[in-house]
Amino acid sequence: MINHGRARFVTGFLAIPVALYLIYVIAPYAQAFYIAFTDWRGVNASPRLVGLENFRRLLDDNVFWQAVRHNLVLLILMPVLTLGIALFFAFLLNAGGRGGTGGIRGSKFYRVVFFFPQVLAVAVVAVLFQQVFRPDRSGMLNAPLIALGFEPVGFLSSTDVAFWSILAVLVWQAVGFYVVLFSAGIASIPRDLFEAAAIDGAGGPQLFLRVTLPLLWDTIQVGWVYLGIAALDVFAIVWVMTAEHGGPDHSTTVMAAEIYRTAFQYFKFGYASAMGVVLFFFTIGFAALALRLSRRERIEF
Repeated sequence: MINHGRARFVTGFLAIPVALYLIYVIAPYAQAFYIAFTDWRGVNASPRLVGLENFRRLLDDNVFWQAVRHNLVLLILMPVLTLGIALFFAFLLNAGGRGGTGGIRGSKFYRVVFFFPQVLAVAVVAVLFQQVFRPDRSGMLNAPLIALGFEPVGFLSSTDVAFWSILAVLVWQAVGFYVVLFSAGIASIPRDLFEAAAIDGAGGPQLFLRVTLPLLWDTIQVGWVYLGIAALDVFAIVWVMTAEHGGPDHSTTVMAAEIYRTAFQYFKFGYASAMGVVLFFFTIGFAALALRLSRRERIEF
């Protein structure tokens, strides 16, 4: 009787959250999958089923596959650069002192400075860096180059540079959060471990590689998954910062930008949904693969 009552209580407690999840998450996903098999243009009440036609068109869509390549490059470089920089600064701030027993002077102030980009809306970050990358004397980076007699760099207008400029902004915007995240992880590691390693002759690199990194592995794994998903879901930075919303000449376009453009500029909602289905499987596949490859024994202390 007691177990039966407990089961009814748990079921009643979870009924509303599960219902909301089904209505607002699962149902839209199911609808998107259905629309991907139609030629719906957003206005006709009864879309016509076209089977796999939208997916066959995707195979010959060079712009979409260019966007896929950009997302894959971001998927590799954005987590590596962000986590690497964040780990370096977090270690300095929390365990970079002598013997690994403390951080550098002013570490609390630097944490606030690193975290500052997180309080800015993504659109604000994009507009800010539009001004930083301006190709004239009003641009923060080009102004000193011009003053020294060099040609200005087309950070957002050159097909060779624009994508890397976007990557730099994405890393700048994300790194502060992971500095704070890793700082909290390092702060939870007992100081005795650092002191014992230092007594045994371990220097800064050894402290980082042999003590800090293994004990932060679970946190790094979570950060890797989050950043990978963010790399596949990049939209606002590209859409606001770049010419032609992914230009020049599609050199910075990403899958999310092509989905938005196809749906709300070309009114091809069925085709855009097919792109969304591809992005969905890319994201789910990456998350599952990352968790599988990074799984290891948990270290207790």
